[in-house]
Amino acid sequence: MQLPLSVLVAALASVVNADVKVASPAAGVSFVAGGAIPITMADSGTAPAISLLSTYNIALMAGGNTAATMVQLAMLVPNGAFSAGLVAQGVVPAGLTNAANSANGYFLKIVSAATSGGQVVNYSNRFGMTGMTGTFDPAVLAAITALGTSNAGPPTEDGVTNAAAGAAAGAAGFGVPYSLQTGLTKYAPMQGIPPTKITAGNNPTPLYPTSAFTVATTYLPVPSQVTTTTEAQTFSANSHVNSAPAASQPVGGTDTAAQKFMERWKD
Repeated sequence: MQLPLSVLVAALASVVNADVKVASPAAGVSFVAGGAIPITMADSGTAPAISLLSTYNIALMAGGNTAATMVQLAMLVPNGAFSAGLVAQGVVPAGLTNAANSANGYFLKIVSAATSGGQVVNYSNRFGMTGMTGTFDPAVLAAITALGTSNAGPPTEDGVTNAAAGAAAGAAGFGVPYSLQTGLTKYAPMQGIPPTKITAGNNPTPLYPTSAFTVATTYLPVPSQVTTTTEAQTFSANSHVNSAPAASQPVGGTDTAAQKFMERWKD
């Protein structure tokens, strides 16, 4: 039986256009602090293609479905590679001071790097943890409580497709002060090139004005940005092979004595 071309195209698209879906752990299961979490990844059916992703890391998270209400508790898989397969395992550290028992307060965060640049962030469904001896931050606990019995994790953050779509707008992004930028991608200014001459002075002045800061007294929310793009360098330099002949060995004068000293073991 021959299938229509449209059916074949749709079938191929479901295989090719797929980022990461966490097949396990399943929603609603429970693990014990100090034990292992088996992790199985699969095609999600959504772009970017999983074949275009190279490496990943997997973190244990707790809290709500927004960056302001979730917290990273531990890095379970720091250096994963998709070329090694779609199965991984992480051990939950025991004694986390900022984590408590919960039936659906935990989930996994997978940050995958694309071979062409950019990142995509996928989240698992929610699961429970027992044996936790710490306490949640009030904002994290409130977000978990607000979930009720929901086991759905946070939405995907696609920095690969978004990066490609925003490439044309990149030049404009570099003109926005770094501290005022929002979104999944931040744009850093071009790196400076050291001058050929530096003049020392008694009253040096900073290149940029100072900026205000606030000292953190509690856990900060996880940043929403997933990648930073630095403006391409326009500096260039010309170089050529040194055409000067090599210097000959020193002869005569005091250099002769030094040469004899270095060759004293030849006899």
